[in-house]
Amino acid sequence: MKKEYDFSKSRRNPYSKNLKKQITIKIETETIEYFKKMAAETGIPYQNLINLYLRDCTKNKKKLELTWDAS
Repeated sequence: MKKEYDFSKSRRNPYSKNLKKQITIKIETETIEYFKKMAAETGIPYQNLINLYLRDCTKNKKKLELTWDAS
């Protein structure tokens, strides 16, 4: 291993805009279990499945429709 490296001709990571950002989010246990079951069926990690679903919502501009129970 060299003692010094020359980074004068280096460039920024062109994919840095596509990197994921780690966050903390509270998700109901039932929801996580649903995605974990899907993960077992598909072989895709459950966090990736959640991200894919949210990305699809963003791409297709899905709007959340909520109805509140009046009782």
